[in-house]
Amino acid sequence: MKSLFEDEVMTYVPPRARSPPEPGTSAGYGPCGGLAPGGALKPGGRHVQRAPMRRDFEAKLRTFYRKLESKGYGQGPHKLRLEVRRAHLVEDAFERIMAASRRDLQRCRLNIVWDTEDGLDYGGPSREFFYLLSRQLFSPYRNMFEYSANDIYTVQIAPERPTDRDDILEWYRFAGRVLGLALVHQYLLDAFFTRPFYKALLRLPVSLSDLESLDSSFHQSLLWIRDNNMDNCGELGLNFTVTEERSDGTSIDIELKPNGRNITVSERNKRDYLDRIIKWRLERGVLEQTEWLVRGFNEVVDHRLVAVFDASELELVISGTVEIDVHDWRANTEYRGGYHDTHHVIMWFWAVIERMSNEQRLRLLQFVTGTSSIPHDGFAGLRGSNGLRRFCIEKWGKANALPRSHTCFNRLDLPPYPTPDVLYEKLVLAVEETNTFGIE
Repeated sequence: MKSLFEDEVMTYVPPRARSPPEPGTSAGYGPCGGLAPGGALKPGGRHVQRAPMRRDFEAKLRTFYRKLESKGYGQGPHKLRLEVRRAHLVEDAFERIMAASRRDLQRCRLNIVWDTEDGLDYGGPSREFFYLLSRQLFSPYRNMFEYSANDIYTVQIAPERPTDRDDILEWYRFAGRVLGLALVHQYLLDAFFTRPFYKALLRLPVSLSDLESLDSSFHQSLLWIRDNNMDNCGELGLNFTVTEERSDGTSIDIELKPNGRNITVSERNKRDYLDRIIKWRLERGVLEQTEWLVRGFNEVVDHRLVAVFDASELELVISGTVEIDVHDWRANTEYRGGYHDTHHVIMWFWAVIERMSNEQRLRLLQFVTGTSSIPHDGFAGLRGSNGLRRFCIEKWGKANALPRSHTCFNRLDLPPYPTPDVLYEKLVLAVEETNTFGIE
């Protein structure tokens, strides 16, 4: 299914298109929806710099697990015994986990028994269980999930539900329970999901930047609408409807709000239109599956407890903080705009990377590429919107600007800062504040 209005929007030129801001004048998105976080505008347009907002991820994690323990999560005294066969792992896990009560899922300690390998579970069997189960359950080959549009190492819920399973929604509920159990018992999953997926688990609103890795052309269309005065675009004829093409070749007009076909998109209501069409695009075909998955997740862990995390942090909790190989990263980075490997700003950049903790490095990777996942073949396997695309650092802007990112290109726009300390401060500020921005 796809929207039919992108081509018209992207080829239309209004009488007075808004000029792009000068580099470094304000925070916002780059040509590919690049994030440029870190500030607000006072009346009159003057940019106000904010002090870095530090997120102590490890402290949040400790607090989260202390709360789980204090509320009895996974403490017993009873055990949840899951007997599974290696050759029928997913089916056996579904039968056992879906038969368990909500209280048992929350309170019981896990006891994984593989085939005839009976014995005490001190963590090894459970760790292997979640690793192997996640590899199979969230694999696109099961047709419940699919690779996201731009890469082959993050997955999302598939909009086309398998037609050979009458109980498919129960399977999404099962997937949510698996996520919750792994979180409660502190086992990592061998799966990385898209940012909207983690936001759904946290019940957080989606934003324009969440579209970039899923549908780059649609994202570009909405950026065009955001950056142009719609009062000068009457010939475009946009209203609060969207035309959706179905898999059977038919199409249908969907109203984004009551009486939407009679409401013209103007500069005044443009923000409302963008909010609604973003929500429609991200929920299209997956709303029911997502609701059942989140239901299963919350049957294991109370949503108020996980609310301490943002989407980036939840990704790290569920899929792990993979240790980044800085030498591999640098060896597979390219430069543009006058930068090169021996440029003093680039030398400072890599010195800053060495100075960062691994969690900060993962944050930076999320900021630039949209995910903390690293391909099995390392940074050489990074993918962008059009296949393989290496990490890139481009010279951009002035020394008072913050770095910005273009996730569809894996590109970091890095201003030529005067000292290593300024570079470190600006980079940390940009990375730490990305989640405070929506479509502004």
